[in-house]
Amino acid sequence: MDDAIPGRGRPRLLIFVVAYNAEKTITNVLDRIPDSIQTLCDVEVLVIDDASKDRTFDATLDHRAAEKVRFPTHILRNPVNQGYGGNQKIGYHFAIENEFDFVALVHGDGQYAPERLPDLVRPLVDGTADAVFGSRMMSQFGAIKGGMPLYKFVGNRILTFVQNRLLGASLSEFHTGYRVYSTKGLARIPFELNTNDFHFDTEIIIQHFRAGLRIRELPIPTYYGDEISHVNGMKYAWDVVVASLKSRIQDFGLYYDRKFDCEGVQGPGHDQYIDKGTFDSTHTMAIDSIAPGWCVVDVGCASGYVGRALRKRGHRVIGLDLYQPASLDVVDTFYRVDLDADALPVINETVDAVLLLDVIEHVKCPEKLVDQLRAWSCLTPDTKIIASTGNIGFITMRLQLLFGQFNYGRRGLLDLTHTRLFTVGTFKALFRQAGFDIISVRGVPPPFPLVFGQSLAGVLLRVNRLLIAISLRLFAFQVILEVKPRPTLDHLLRDANEHSDALKVEARPTRR
Repeated sequence: MDDAIPGRGRPRLLIFVVAYNAEKTITNVLDRIPDSIQTLCDVEVLVIDDASKDRTFDATLDHRAAEKVRFPTHILRNPVNQGYGGNQKIGYHFAIENEFDFVALVHGDGQYAPERLPDLVRPLVDGTADAVFGSRMMSQFGAIKGGMPLYKFVGNRILTFVQNRLLGASLSEFHTGYRVYSTKGLARIPFELNTNDFHFDTEIIIQHFRAGLRIRELPIPTYYGDEISHVNGMKYAWDVVVASLKSRIQDFGLYYDRKFDCEGVQGPGHDQYIDKGTFDSTHTMAIDSIAPGWCVVDVGCASGYVGRALRKRGHRVIGLDLYQPASLDVVDTFYRVDLDADALPVINETVDAVLLLDVIEHVKCPEKLVDQLRAWSCLTPDTKIIASTGNIGFITMRLQLLFGQFNYGRRGLLDLTHTRLFTVGTFKALFRQAGFDIISVRGVPPPFPLVFGQSLAGVLLRVNRLLIAISLRLFAFQVILEVKPRPTLDHLLRDANEHSDALKVEARPTRR
């Protein structure tokens, strides 16, 4: 096996030892780092003493001065205690800044065996994982045999079960402190925003999941000695469950925390939205309302999910957006338009339908857009206009406001890119006040299939449809309107002139 990283030579590993009041154990931990780890990587060691109350820092310095260390060793001491999570942040930042390829977290109290480092590092060197966790729970009762107290064993199992269910994961253990990370992976996640407390370990796992990073678990032995635990068990359990629950709720678009926004930075023209054509949504409702063979204008066509579906059904599709779709086969004709600044383009063909699906809320001045829409020259009296938006009056939004919460997020009703928010009533008023008649109003349920999967989503959708029938304003996640423009004054005046001219011709005396 070639352990070199292309363009970099041999990979560099930082063994990061977190230490707090570890005077009696720190030198033993350093001595137990196996020489064999050097067959895989170039190795350096970093010890950060988190403002210990004993001689941890001095003992480590004395150990290096006595030339007992076998690897280049950096020894730091925080002037102020940063907490278990805060200390990790500093070490990972050190690893990234100094261009290490991997960083291994080792505890200075000796609870995790340094001898297993080569096994944990190898999958990263092989490129088969972005993080490797040493798990004490991969054997059924190995942790208890290794001295883990029964209450900790049971608590670990229960918490891991709950977190796996909340996060859709399958880890054997969320609570190991023995980990090796790729620094490229760490650089992709905002770990600096995590807690400084002990549930930092849970938050960084969640970030890896949300960023799509690969986690692998390997079994490790359990060792419990006379080290003092600084963890408040009940507080820790509460913190990890709350962190996992917050991550799950963020998937609904009902909560937002920047630390869990790990899907990547969106660049210009990048469509952060998804295909909604497989379940009840504004997309499916609009597509199903289009008659065969129509010419459809898709305003804000984005990546063309709707356009592609329409073209498959034989419709002609004209797309309007600020950025061109990555694949032009989703539209027949594309116009580059900034809806905030540009006039709607001149389209020299008959348009049967105009779609404004989840677009209005992104425009700085929706009133200007709907005014242009009413006067658009390509429309006929028979053109069907369909518009949709999120309903900020949805029951969950009302409950959040009741408790003082109003959190924008990556997607959902409070999408970070939304500039205007509407209730069912204010969305209808937007069109009525611009001279449109409301032909129909329908409520759209939340995207349950995206969150719960198809089986459970089916039940929830049926319940939500019933609730929408009871109160659309309260239980519709989105609202979709069909509107029709009333004739403009220019049109009415032109009709009056033409009609009058025709009557005058009819009334003109017949010449003899």
